Amino acid sequence: MDLSWGALTIDSENPLALARWWAESLGWEVASKNEEGVEIHPPEARWARLFFYANSDRKVVKNRLHLDLYADDLDEALANLLARGAKRVDIGQGCRADSIVLCDPEGNEFCLLLN
Repeated sequence: MDLSWGALTIDSENPLALARWWAESLGWEVASKNEEGVEIHPPEARWARLFFYANSDRKVVKNRLHLDLYADDLDEALANLLARGAKRVDIGQGCRADSIVLCDPEGNEFCLLLN
């Protein structure tokens, strides 16, 4: 059996707003919008996708899956993400100089790591 990864689906209270936030943060583009949600992907590669699905449930616990983002300049990437509405979060990760845990505007955790 041949399997391949197509997309990661993320529940969202406001799929269009969150998809736009992630698209702008990653330099990606909005690929499609419909009543179920919004899909984004990198401009040059259409196989890696994030799909933001409408769900009115509020997030209350740590995500079981999260994205790891890599940056050549950790300080610059952190400043940019914080200016765009990301927040630092403590999920019990401890203190590491090469890894920062953040959350997007809806509270979904992700890690910022030194490339």
